[in-house]
Amino acid sequence: MTDGKGPLSGIRVIDLGRHQAGPRCAQVLARLGADVIKIERLGGEETRYHGPWVRKQSAYWVQYNSGKKSLSMDLRKEEGKTALRKLIKISDVLVQNFRPGTIDEMGFGYDVLKSLNPRIIMVNVSAYGQFGPYRDQIGYDPIGQTMS
Repeated sequence: MTDGKGPLSGIRVIDLGRHQAGPRCAQVLARLGADVIKIERLGGEETRYHGPWVRKQSAYWVQYNSGKKSLSMDLRKEEGKTALRKLIKISDVLVQNFRPGTIDEMGFGYDVLKSLNPRIIMVNVSAYGQFGPYRDQIGYDPIGQTMS
């Protein structure tokens, strides 16, 4: 977690990112002083179980998620959705890197976010953007580099 200093001190960020791009984006905000809350599925995000292991922790997970707080919730259930709505109301930024349309299907599209918190900023991180012929394709870092 950050020391409360930096240009983003006082900014609360919800990190719904998975794997690399979303978590890295939120981590940069944490390093700039933001209070970043990582939302993980029950049992922890997938990358908690990726090697290599250092001191019984996934080095992969630590690399992309250090400096953040962490909460587990089941966003498929109403209880988890209610908890996230409460968090959205008191946050400044939401970062997500699901495929385009997924966040809307979950019930947390931009219009919903703005109705809960008119000043919230939504950051959509995707390999191919929100529009265009490849928008629905899954993309990871090496693929994105190749396509660019």
